[in-house]
Amino acid sequence: MFDWYIQRWRRVLPEVVRGAGRALPVVFGYLPVGFAYGVLASQAGLTLLEAVLMSVFVYAGSAQLIAAGLIAAGANTATITATTFLVNLRHMLMSAALAPYLGHLSRPFLSWFAFEITDESFAVHTSVFAKDGVPGKVELLTINLVPQLAWIASSFFGAWTGTLLADTKALALDYALPAMFIALLMMQIVNRLQVVIAVLAASASVFFYLFLSSNWNVILATVIAATIGVFCERWMDKFSPSSF
Repeated sequence: MFDWYIQRWRRVLPEVVRGAGRALPVVFGYLPVGFAYGVLASQAGLTLLEAVLMSVFVYAGSAQLIAAGLIAAGANTATITATTFLVNLRHMLMSAALAPYLGHLSRPFLSWFAFEITDESFAVHTSVFAKDGVPGKVELLTINLVPQLAWIASSFFGAWTGTLLADTKALALDYALPAMFIALLMMQIVNRLQVVIAVLAASASVFFYLFLSSNWNVILATVIAATIGVFCERWMDKFSPSSF
């Protein structure tokens, strides 16, 4: 029996190594952001266990940071739930984009896979699917699991040290998440059209944020920019495929 496990591990080890390597940029991005969340959660009044369990069972960076802020502001449960739900609606768009590649996988596997999908792991998966096709199950899960472990560990240390910091505003910890998104965006841009679409999406998001009293700005900006991007790519392929 022990030999069977050894042989099994040897077979899956290459997938684990590839998945971990592909997830490494996300891990480096999660360490400061997870630490920032831990500090903010601690200062919002969450215990060390509560802060870590949120990283285990919620595992949504922006939603966790928003929840920590709402808890600190004394918001009720309904407000926190509704706000984080709206923020996480973008996962519907990400799931729809990944669905054509994963239809052959079982629902139990997809449930596990979907739970650990984040903006950053989504970016990694779409890049891998486009370049190399859909990898094996072990590699798919490794790309998701390794960043979550990093997130849990960094949020633990952040919550642990949070009580030692008197003023977190001076550290600008709330900028850690946008900074990571910018870095991931730069890794994905390969032509001028994508630069234009990225600027359009950012501008639309800011516009909707200023003029809408809700958290729909990211979703609306994503849908509008992605739709324009698709039409532009089709037009370029049809009339001038090499212009950009």
